[in-house]
Amino acid sequence: MPARVVSLVPSLTEAVAVTGPGLLVGVTDWCSHPADLAAARIGGTKNPDVAAIAALAPDLVIANEEENRAPDLDALRAAGLDVLVTEVRTLDQAFAELHRVLVGGCGLDRPAWLDEAEAAWAALPAPPEGPRPAVVPVWRRPWMVLGHDTFAGDLLARLGVRNVYAGHPERYPRIPLDELNASGAELVVLPDEPYHFTADDGPEAFPALPAALVDGRLLTWYGPSLAEAARVLPSVLR
Repeated sequence: MPARVVSLVPSLTEAVAVTGPGLLVGVTDWCSHPADLAAARIGGTKNPDVAAIAALAPDLVIANEEENRAPDLDALRAAGLDVLVTEVRTLDQAFAELHRVLVGGCGLDRPAWLDEAEAAWAALPAPPEGPRPAVVPVWRRPWMVLGHDTFAGDLLARLGVRNVYAGHPERYPRIPLDELNASGAELVVLPDEPYHFTADDGPEAFPALPAALVDGRLLTWYGPSLAEAARVLPSVLR
């Protein structure tokens, strides 16, 4: 069982910290949960300090193929470190990868919160046959939205919301604002991360659409927040 773990993924940082307190020795600057997390900060998800990570002598480094860059992961391997790379594009993948990280990678017992999260999502009613079309910006200046094959897009689909750019060849395309407003969407979903959309910053750009302001952690993080997401997001997206 690893005794020293470095996490390069905020979602997985929270999952490991809650399940195995004291296991994490290094995390990124973006790892904000849990609030009392005590671990060395080793840079960002896209620019981790490889030398600082190696100096921590971790038994395992946890990464993600979207959050982290391949050259950084290669450098960590070249330094002799064991790197576990996850892929999370759907809710089912999230559950499977969380089990792999926590049980297979970290040697922990499967946590009750993971079972509770799976049960919470399984208990939701099937999405309607006619899902509500929506645009889901993740940035402005320039405007960027969810495209194809994203974890957040899969969550929304399960809740009866169809991302109108789910068929776009890019996963996070840049789309002009006038095109977003002419996309046929009936809803704009505005998370508070990575761009911090608020009631005063975002909805005004879509005057003809109702806006759903959502907690970005509930929409994009895979970890202990998943059970809360199943309880909260359905009412927010009505």
